[in-house]
Amino acid sequence: MNDKRNIILAVVLTIAILFGWPVISGYFFPQLNQPAPRPAASAPADPASGAAPVPGAPGAPGAAQAMRSLPQALRDAPRVAIETPKLRGSINLRGARIDDIVLPTHKQTIEKDSPPVRLFSPSGTKDAYFATFSWSGEGMKLPGAETVWTPDRQTLTPQSPVTLHWDNGSGQRFLIRLSVDNDYMITAAQTVENAGTGAVVARPYGLLSRLGPSRDPSTWTIHTGPVGVFNGSANYDVDFATLDKEGDQRFATRGGWLGFTDLYWHAALIPAQTLPVEAQFRSGADQRYQADMTYGPVALAPGKSVTTTSRLFVGAKETPVLERYADQEGVQLFDRAIDWGWFRWFEKPIFYLLDWLFRMIGNFGVAIICLTFIVRGLMFPIAQRQFASMAAMRAIQPKMKAIQERYKDDKVKQQQEIMELYRSEKVNPLAGCLPIFLQIPIFFALYKVLMLAVEMRHQPFYLWIKDLSAPDPLHILNLFGLLPFTPPSFLGIGLLAVILGITMWLQFKLNPAPMDEMQKQIFSIMPWVMMFIMAPFAAGLLIYWCTSNILTIAQQWWLYRQHPVLGQPAAEAK
Repeated sequence: MNDKRNIILAVVLTIAILFGWPVISGYFFPQLNQPAPRPAASAPADPASGAAPVPGAPGAPGAAQAMRSLPQALRDAPRVAIETPKLRGSINLRGARIDDIVLPTHKQTIEKDSPPVRLFSPSGTKDAYFATFSWSGEGMKLPGAETVWTPDRQTLTPQSPVTLHWDNGSGQRFLIRLSVDNDYMITAAQTVENAGTGAVVARPYGLLSRLGPSRDPSTWTIHTGPVGVFNGSANYDVDFATLDKEGDQRFATRGGWLGFTDLYWHAALIPAQTLPVEAQFRSGADQRYQADMTYGPVALAPGKSVTTTSRLFVGAKETPVLERYADQEGVQLFDRAIDWGWFRWFEKPIFYLLDWLFRMIGNFGVAIICLTFIVRGLMFPIAQRQFASMAAMRAIQPKMKAIQERYKDDKVKQQQEIMELYRSEKVNPLAGCLPIFLQIPIFFALYKVLMLAVEMRHQPFYLWIKDLSAPDPLHILNLFGLLPFTPPSFLGIGLLAVILGITMWLQFKLNPAPMDEMQKQIFSIMPWVMMFIMAPFAAGLLIYWCTSNILTIAQQWWLYRQHPVLGQPAAEAK
């Protein structure tokens, strides 16, 4: 055994852990809140049945209708404007739908004149996505999708809430008081006043409706689509394909939240955290999806009123904002809207360190380079131990060869003698693997940060790198943009990927040459294989790896001077 064999073992074990752990964890640690079995087929629900409307049902929000342009849809109904530092849009007074939301602090592309990101669009448009709060119940006429509400003011701001009201003409009055903070949270207080002569039953509900699945694919490392927290546990098991194949997914919970998440954006219904609710993810006709929550029924005697307060989050998944809602405002595990995965305890500190460096320096690419220096600096003592171990392993190679020749027909005795050699020479053959095992979680954490953190989206570096969260746009196959075509992703070898391959090749060249011919061949082609593998990844990730390789080369050069035996052939090392 030598140091190269240890490296190969470390790589194999790492791949096994990364790809095998989700399967193992899913088998041994199943989710505590599994969706209820799919109910038998039935007619679409409606408000009178005690449940939120099903997407695509006649008269329900999101029901199939002729497509309209966005400007036309915004003109077709009276509206109340929304103006906050992070939200712009309007509320549709027909149906009391929050169906027009854009994020002025986030642009769709890196172009200077790019429009802001649009999250919500009215029903009947190609990207329909909206929320509404209403009631089901008994003994009274209820507001519906075509009900036109009356506002008490024309603009919703953090300083000026808006109350929508509607009288059913039979003694019941419905009010929805909407308020909004300076970030992305809208609060809806639903009130029913019973001025009639008989008792009525009110059951508040809220729903999110969207047309089509997320444009961001859901993978085993990053979940997009339906997501929620039920009874204190985050659930990432349901996606759009699950709804298409298995049908509605139901949960009974007290507290928590549910909604739809994209890579950077999130919309969620948040019930009163102390009340039990029935939550559902549903699918309807023409790829219409719905998340809804329904409170228990409340009997309302004449002269009485009842108010239920819920919240709607619609905005960017900014880590500090999500954590503030979770920690300070009591929204259960709201930071889990970002799918950090099993290693969130390690990934979030990496995010906060990188974010702090970015705020101090002002350039995210330079912040990544500084992070690399910090990581390599912290690992330098470990690297010294690694090289000392490699030197010791190199020095005892002749003795190991002699033992292997002497006991080539007795493998058990051979291993015993080799272990005795390690003990007598005070050599740990696995010591060289430790830096690799430490680098893997750091690299994976940075990958998750670059892929998930909206704070890193569209951040430029220098020269041709305009977006560090996107792949390197400077491809070799189109002569760095001189030829008018874009290579497919698996052939899109950018300049950063080439630098990565060259630095990795130099790093391996500085290592002691392996004695095994197969290992020589593996390590001769590995840099170029990794160049192709890493080319489609975010440019920021390649900057981290290239910088780490360069620092490793510098460390190797210095440590070789401290351990000259590593540069000698095995015979001389003896």
